[in-house]
Amino acid sequence: MGQKTSPIGFRTGITLPWQSTWFAPKANYGEFLVEDWKIRKFIDGRFNRQPPYSAVSKVEIARTRNEVKVTLHTGRPGMVIGPRGAEVETLKTQLEELVDRKISVNVVEIKEPALDATLMAENIAQQLVKRASYRRTMKMACENAMNAGAKGVKVICSGRLAGAEIARTETQKMGSIPLHTLDADVDYGLAIARTTYGTIGVKVWIHRGKFGEELVASARGARRPRARRPAGPRGGRSGGPRSRSETSGRGSQTAPAPSGAAEGTSASNQAAQEN
Repeated sequence: MGQKTSPIGFRTGITLPWQSTWFAPKANYGEFLVEDWKIRKFIDGRFNRQPPYSAVSKVEIARTRNEVKVTLHTGRPGMVIGPRGAEVETLKTQLEELVDRKISVNVVEIKEPALDATLMAENIAQQLVKRASYRRTMKMACENAMNAGAKGVKVICSGRLAGAEIARTETQKMGSIPLHTLDADVDYGLAIARTTYGTIGVKVWIHRGKFGEELVASARGARRPRARRPAGPRGGRSGGPRSRSETSGRGSQTAPAPSGAAEGTSASNQAAQEN
């Protein structure tokens, strides 16, 4: 049942690192786990659920003896940091009040937001809330990811699409999405579009090649130069069919008269002059 397994959970601990890295005795394990859940929920509600949307894709938490280190991966680092780091300081104070521990916040920029499944799912959900065409939105998102260098993209939207009375599921897929290849870097994101006529679930899979493989963005609209045919012995084409202009030009030329017909005409003219 690999098609129903989360690609992130399927690869965590094998080819993907854990998003929470700490060790705790059995007595404190549950307490630390609840604190991690509170931190992630608070960050998601502040940066992803209310404008201005700061596009926080992933939150990593590491614990030491003295503090809790929180790392935010975002596509808009300027909005998370704020002017002169004011937003980060405010977030740090709020998290310390939430879990009653010393917090340090680090912000990491996502270099290519088009290849992040969570950010793509959130973007599609926001477009659906604004009553945009779901087919066009899904297609544009897939094309942007493929142009950024993705090996494959799959988007599934499920719910009352376009306000229909009967809910249905629409799928848009480009490229390949390997589900059981643990060496393949497959990112997964889920978002919910809360529209006036109901909720629409958005799921996104992005295949970014193998782990450690560098992706190369493809230029949209770029054309490869056509190879020229080799020249023949007289400077013309070596062979192959000629173009229509060449064949029509050759056919429109006047054919020269045969030499025998020309001699006969000149002899008859000379005999007529002698008579």
